[in-house]
Amino acid sequence: MSAFEIDPRTEARFEKMRPLSQGVASRVDPSALPPGPRFNGLLQSILLMRFRHQWVPRLHRKHGDVFSIKILPEGRWLVFFHTPEHVREIFAGDPEVFHAGKGNAILGPVMGEHSLLLVDSSQHKRARKLLMPAFNGHALRSYESMIAGLAKTEVGSWRRGVPFASLERMNALTLEVILQVVFGVTDEARLAELRPLVNRTVNVSPAVFLGWGWPRLQKLGPWRRAFENQAALDKVIYAEIAERRRAEDLEQRTDVLSRLLLVKDEDTADGLTDEELRDQLVTLLLAGHETTATALAWTLHELGKDAAQEQTAREAAAAGNDEYLEAVLKESMRLHPVIPMVVRHLMKPVTIGGIDLPAGTNVAASIILAHESEAAHPDHLAFRPERFLQGEVATNTWIPFGGGVRRCIGAGFSLMEGVAVLREVLSTYDVSLPPGTQEQPKVRNITSVPKNGAVIVVE
Repeated sequence: MSAFEIDPRTEARFEKMRPLSQGVASRVDPSALPPGPRFNGLLQSILLMRFRHQWVPRLHRKHGDVFSIKILPEGRWLVFFHTPEHVREIFAGDPEVFHAGKGNAILGPVMGEHSLLLVDSSQHKRARKLLMPAFNGHALRSYESMIAGLAKTEVGSWRRGVPFASLERMNALTLEVILQVVFGVTDEARLAELRPLVNRTVNVSPAVFLGWGWPRLQKLGPWRRAFENQAALDKVIYAEIAERRRAEDLEQRTDVLSRLLLVKDEDTADGLTDEELRDQLVTLLLAGHETTATALAWTLHELGKDAAQEQTAREAAAAGNDEYLEAVLKESMRLHPVIPMVVRHLMKPVTIGGIDLPAGTNVAASIILAHESEAAHPDHLAFRPERFLQGEVATNTWIPFGGGVRRCIGAGFSLMEGVAVLREVLSTYDVSLPPGTQEQPKVRNITSVPKNGAVIVVE
């Protein structure tokens, strides 16, 4: 039993947003789809969740550029694309037909019905418009000094000459960025309360997300614990929102939550409700915490592997050459995709690349395949940041943030944060790897992290 009273808003959200309760799946005739494996959907789901970096390229080699798989819940059909021409068609598709929200429905119980990742059509347009002031250029510049300060504190605590897992430290740092720069929490007692709740939310396994589709599982071990943790997090977030609404200095504050509390709908003059604010904050947490931390850990691993690359990056940091540091970060994100794909649910029949697809089909722009394409990225296994400075990377071949009207609203924030952290690390230390260090991707939750934690040494 929970040690506190569950907010009815949490219970209502979990009931309403259960993946199997929303009617997003429809019967699709597999004979009308591109080729692919036709064995059990549960096994295919496990292969996609746990072994995506091996299985998806294998399917590409076997079936060609376009192939389909069957996944849970409800035996949905997912068709993979990755060439820039196909990706362009998906990203440029009519948002009334290409629904991204329905493609992300499995995240509904945690993110909520108002989440920017889950709404479609006019609802998405309204939500994005209301959130945009918190992510425009002026806002990003105001966040940068806050992030740099947090990075300086974190990096200053590292011990020289002692190997450590950079992923662990990057997760700790990006969590502080989310809590202090996005949520705007500075009270140490509340930060201490939030940290474990947020970490447990981020660490919810794919099996738990899938299991929320079956009500009978809700009272069992991992599903019950995840629900109670989410309820506890909701309680703290709602309390923070209520206190912030009463803050006398709200208009002077520069964190994301405070900015969102000030926005008004142009048509109705209404602001965001508490439920809308909660959903967007949790969305920013899930979309921007572990993803950015993982990208930074992979980047430090790549720099530590190559002394010449690391020296060039250190020189760029010393010279204030943020353009080069951003290229370093982007190349790491190309070589090590953190998120595997971008999904759309087709509301009507659509033709992509000359292939007719029925309504109800899910289509995926595969980030894994797009980023390892030799045609798009010559010498694709090499870590070469210069490719991003020399016009080599064509549109729709580097897609970690998606694209079109659904491109990640926090893309600029993530890149700015990553550059600020790299600048601090490389201005302070030389980075190398312990002898014999090897890394490979390991799926954790919705992201792919360095299996061994991206261990580095700083001097």
